[in-house]
Amino acid sequence: MVETGTVPALPPVKGCMFDLDGTLLLSDRSLGGYEVLPDAIEVLGTLKERSIPFVVLTNGSAYAPAEHARKLRGIGLPIEDEQMLTPSSVTAEHMTRRGIGRALVLGTRGVGQALADAGIQTVYTGEPHASEVQAVYVGWHPECGMKDIEAACHAIWAGARLYVASDVPFFATRQGRTIGYSYAIVGAIRRMTRARMILTGKPSLAALRFVARKLGLPARHVGVIGDDPVVETLMARRGGAVAFGVTTGFTKLEDWERLPPARRPHLVLARLGDLLTCGALAQTFQKP
Repeated sequence: MVETGTVPALPPVKGCMFDLDGTLLLSDRSLGGYEVLPDAIEVLGTLKERSIPFVVLTNGSAYAPAEHARKLRGIGLPIEDEQMLTPSSVTAEHMTRRGIGRALVLGTRGVGQALADAGIQTVYTGEPHASEVQAVYVGWHPECGMKDIEAACHAIWAGARLYVASDVPFFATRQGRTIGYSYAIVGAIRRMTRARMILTGKPSLAALRFVARKLGLPARHVGVIGDDPVVETLMARRGGAVAFGVTTGFTKLEDWERLPPARRPHLVLARLGDLLTCGALAQTFQKP
């Protein structure tokens, strides 16, 4: 474990948000198989036993949160349905608060499920009046084509707002870094429309605030654990949370150390299990 911030001055961490790919597991590029990373099951199990609240927030939007949680329990990760969050979870809340009742979804059916569950009418390219919506939401869409992009552009030109699950170009998989589809799709849409993007996944502050509400904590008491300096660490630093970096995904120890101080996590964990015994935070994680 390497300290990269002034640990004694940090607020106590009372709950955690974990990244998924590169932190708890590595998926394959098709998202059809998983490799659980060392200590992941033990750390989540220990937090659960000690009643320390945690959630998992992935930028992946292919599956509805409850479906994703079931898949992860199937490989041993003790994650309840309500602890699994995706950008679609954040998007559904954001749209509901703003009175959006109908949205065009560029993505799989899983991308739009959280919106539908929140009472938002979801439509997909090819359905009647697909461009007559208040919002366009772009998520995991490996089969995206020009008809999808055209429908989104027409909706935006007619006044729809553009919501984006992830603006991250790559994520960690067992085969190395894999492109983020929504990043590429949104690039095309914005090139045509110049639309302002409403990002709901990491590193948006909307995502961190959503996490904090789920945990019932102010952001300063949330520990954000992840492998990407421009995703989890950036979000934590910007939002006043406590940032933990891991070395099991994109970023190795030497990469963390090369970053400017303001962009480093407060702590880099050599192993995820170090989270349970990490210096000034040990009392929080070891409470009976």
